[in-house]
Parts: sequence; structure tokens; C-alpha cells
Amino acid sequence: MYPRTNYEMTPADLEKILDACKPVPMIMLQCGPGLSAQERANDAWAELGSRMGFDHMTVQPTGNGDRFFTAVPSETEQHRNDRLLREKEEAQRAEVARIEGEIKTLQDKLTEILGASTPNEKS
Repeated sequence: MYPRTNYEMTPADLEKILDACKPVPMIMLQCGPGLSAQERANDAWAELGSRMGFDHMTVQPTGNGDRFFTAVPSETEQHRNDRLLREKEEAQRAEVARIEGEIKTLQDKLTEILGASTPNEKS
């Protein structure tokens, strides 16, 4: 997980977020109801996050004013590829360790069986 980063939106960005939260008059149309204020706000945050490079679902206020917030940066394609490669290598190392453990257990068991089946030589 990436660490939280401080962000500052422009006054225009703040206005867009606030406008998305405003109620809109309900007009009876045959196409059904429009988006709720929550859905419009979520869409506005998603657009801002996409543009500024953060996960819009992780936004938290900082207490320093309406334009300031923290969020977790989005994962770039290169970061994603690096993470997937690292996870694959870790999984392979774990699988190798598991297999080596099984081999050792089986080798110990084989040694025990072969040692028990060899008749003791008397002098």
C-alpha cells in the first residue's frame, strides 16, 4: 500500500465538487431518475483523482481548508507491473521452500526406511 499524500485542488476543482453535491430539481422523464447528489459527487471525485493521480475512494480531509486533502496515490502501470512481478517472485520462493521441505521430509523418511531394512552385521 502506498503512503498517504497531501493534495491541494484548485478553486475550480473545489467548485466542481461542490456543484456536484447540490440537489437538482427532479423532472419526470421517461428515462428514469437522474443521478443522486452522492453519485454525482463520487463521479466528480473520481474524475479529479484520475486527473491528479490518486485513488478517489481514499480521500480524507486534512483540516487545513476545503481545498486540502490526503489520499493514496494511484498505481501507475509501471508500479502495477513491478508489484505483480514482485508478488510472483515471492510466490515462487515460497513454493520452492515448500517443495524443498517436502523433499527433505521424504529423504529423511527414505533414509530411515533403508537404514531399517539393512540387516545388522554381527562381528
